[in-house]
Amino acid sequence: MTVYKDELRHQGLRAQLVKQLREKGITDEKVLEAIQTIPRHYFFDNAFEKIAYEDRAFPIAAGQTISQPYTVAYQTQLLQVKRNEKVLEIGTGSGYQTAILAALGARVCTIERQKELFDTIQKSYPFQRQYPGIRFFYGDGFLGLPTFAPFDKILITAAAPYTPPILLEQLKPGGVMVLPRDEGDSQRMIRITKQADGTLREECFDQFSFVPMLAGKNSGGNKIV
Repeated sequence: MTVYKDELRHQGLRAQLVKQLREKGITDEKVLEAIQTIPRHYFFDNAFEKIAYEDRAFPIAAGQTISQPYTVAYQTQLLQVKRNEKVLEIGTGSGYQTAILAALGARVCTIERQKELFDTIQKSYPFQRQYPGIRFFYGDGFLGLPTFAPFDKILITAAAPYTPPILLEQLKPGGVMVLPRDEGDSQRMIRITKQADGTLREECFDQFSFVPMLAGKNSGGNKIV
């Protein structure tokens, strides 16, 4: 059983992590503040609490990972989230990135295709007690959530083999999508901005390594909790 305590030692470890992220080039103070605020150890089993504030990825259930804090900060900084924006996250995973988006004041809809993760994360302490307004969906991230579109921002947290056109359709004019794109061992981080006239502006950034984004779950449509 996981015991949820956020003690001074945890807060000190987060401060050290934030310092590391600054040294690695993260400059968005709101993103850093969110990382300082969110107890990352809440997303780990108690047995692995000591490594929760190391800047590295770690395996979780269903063959997935909780992303390296630097990767989370990097993607979130590129997304440029503003308070009250509606954000679609593809790949709930551990829920840590979801919590960061919520801490920035976003209205978050998040899709997870792994039923084991979906059933566990939405009922976990952070989302029951701290961020109860997040909408969780089980289904295929390639389909997005047309019923809830359009979105101000879309964040993909798995390696996309291509930019999903259905998701681009669900992005508002002026909206931004951030995704790690390409197959294989590494992906290029991409930011796509949908211009007012519907044209797309694409920017390329650093390379990362993500688990693959897969299609085929719940093809009849994504289901709200």
